Amino acid sequence: MPFCRHRCGYCNFTLVAGRDDLIESYLQAIDLELQTLSESHPVETLFLGGGTPSHLSASQLKRLFDSLRQRFPLRSDSDFVAEVSMEVNPADIDEEKALVLAECGVNRVSIGGQSFDETRLKLLERDHSPQQIRDVVATLRPLMTSVSLDLIFGVPGCSLEDWQKDLDEAIALPVDHVSTYGLTFEKGTSFWTRQHHGDLSAVDEGIEREMYATAIDSLTNNGIEHYEVSNFARPGHRCRHNETYWLGEQFFAVGPGAARFVNGRREVNHRSTTTYINKVLAGDSPVAEVETLSKEASARERFIFAMRRMAGVSRNWFRRVSGFEIDELFGEALQRHVAGGWLDDDGQTIALTREGLYVSDALWVDYV
Repeated sequence: MPFCRHRCGYCNFTLVAGRDDLIESYLQAIDLELQTLSESHPVETLFLGGGTPSHLSASQLKRLFDSLRQRFPLRSDSDFVAEVSMEVNPADIDEEKALVLAECGVNRVSIGGQSFDETRLKLLERDHSPQQIRDVVATLRPLMTSVSLDLIFGVPGCSLEDWQKDLDEAIALPVDHVSTYGLTFEKGTSFWTRQHHGDLSAVDEGIEREMYATAIDSLTNNGIEHYEVSNFARPGHRCRHNETYWLGEQFFAVGPGAARFVNGRREVNHRSTTTYINKVLAGDSPVAEVETLSKEASARERFIFAMRRMAGVSRNWFRRVSGFEIDELFGEALQRHVAGGWLDDDGQTIALTREGLYVSDALWVDYV
């Protein structure tokens, strides 16, 4: 759902700000794209991301979920409950909209809090206050199975002590899941431009490393498991939808910029919301990129994403799901990274070490 009140300075996601006039035609386009599926597909997880899905009105959300249910009915077993997640902005949620989310089947929310400090929220160009984060947690908590909170570290002007206060606030709230992300200056964002002109400077890399380490220690010491590079959860509250990505399973996707992976074929829709709407309403395909992965390419990608998990990758699992042996594909790189102290290999399972966590993205180029 690509609609937002405004674009935050660090954001490079697919979105349009101040274009609520497009929402009705967008919902029509979503319905039409869904209808191109020849049959319905029961799903175990459903995730609405943005933009800001919670920006939609109550009636628009109901219309959206009615469309989704036609093609993506939730798997319903006596011993299984599907996970339905939605990203929400604290400024959007009141009691009425919270009840609508629950009525639509949402049972997991991801709150874009980012910080509990007024100054940092203003710098990040967020439109909510620290109190609104606390209020929205209180509003949604009784209605949801899982409540997740996003936090950003490495914000210019933020000290290690400031970051510890954000973590302490999050730990004190009744949330089940915390995601922590280091601020990045992405090309095409206003933060990138401001950095280029000397108006904004990134936090020192050493301090940013300490902030990440502090998050790991503070959250895990309070019973919140570190289960993926950026994600922490209380027992039973991992994001099952994201685990689908990390384990290389297939998934459907609709909307502008949406990327789906079904039967080894990746398709990515046009990123422009207006292009997406115009193409779909004209009866044309919104797909901009298509890639069919070879078995080896798929295996390599699966390994890289699964290695984001703290549990790492077992040789037996990888052989079963990919048909390849880990050591045949990655032997030299593995040996080098184990020797460097970035990976641990006990003969059965390979996983990131604490040192490896700090540089993991730099390691994976050796596995492509």
